[in-house]
Amino acid sequence: MNTFRRLVLAALIPAAALSFGLSGTLAQTPSPAPAASASPSPISPSPAPSVSPAPAASASPAPAATSSPAASASPAPAASPAPAASASPSPGAPPPAAAATPAPVQTADPFGLETTLESRKVVMVKGTANWDSAFDTLVDAFKALNTLLDKQGIKHAGNSMIVYTSTDDTGFTFLAEIPVDQDPQKLPKDMSIGKSPEGKALKFVHRGSYDNMDNTYEAITNHLDDKRLEAKDTFIEEYLTDPLKTAEDKLVINVFVPLK
Repeated sequence: MNTFRRLVLAALIPAAALSFGLSGTLAQTPSPAPAASASPSPISPSPAPSVSPAPAASASPAPAATSSPAASASPAPAASPAPAASASPSPGAPPPAAAATPAPVQTADPFGLETTLESRKVVMVKGTANWDSAFDTLVDAFKALNTLLDKQGIKHAGNSMIVYTSTDDTGFTFLAEIPVDQDPQKLPKDMSIGKSPEGKALKFVHRGSYDNMDNTYEAITNHLDDKRLEAKDTFIEEYLTDPLKTAEDKLVINVFVPLK
């Protein structure tokens, strides 16, 4: 896998680390506790008088037999506390609303998704590129293929692809491929008709400029090392956005890594 790494990766590995401190806020939380504990002591005498009316009510039932209207008056205060108790459960309603807040879920692009590539008929051109001008070279290859197809009125049958066949410190060789349903005629010497790669592969997604793909390939290499997977000596880039019409920093590219 190291042969497919770009040289710039070492310079792009981040070395920063973040630290978090929470001791200050936790130290201040216990201070309000003593103030709250002091307040209940003066309030404790007041519940005592509230209990004394209760025995008074028990004494009233004895004369209640002689005078029924007096007994009817005493139950009235007992009925009033009941609604107060019914009002207390109402604050319990908000918890369901709070549970509904974590509903939105964000989905991420696939990273290391196992998939199976199906072979398709493609018109292709072989090329060589230096890393410094890699993207411009790939765009020129796609332009040449598109010019041929446009002249013959042949439409694309899929997304444009780049298949890396070999790499070294200075550059790489590649096949620029465009899927088609019919065979183009009168192909130049550097173009041919063939089939795209097939078989088991891992799928990764890159968003952004071609130059920033060093980070993506570094993450791919780490993923393969962590999973102890062996890849074939090739990578495939499928351009979901047209590289001829899309700003380079807006590219969306599927990277397929065929497995042994």
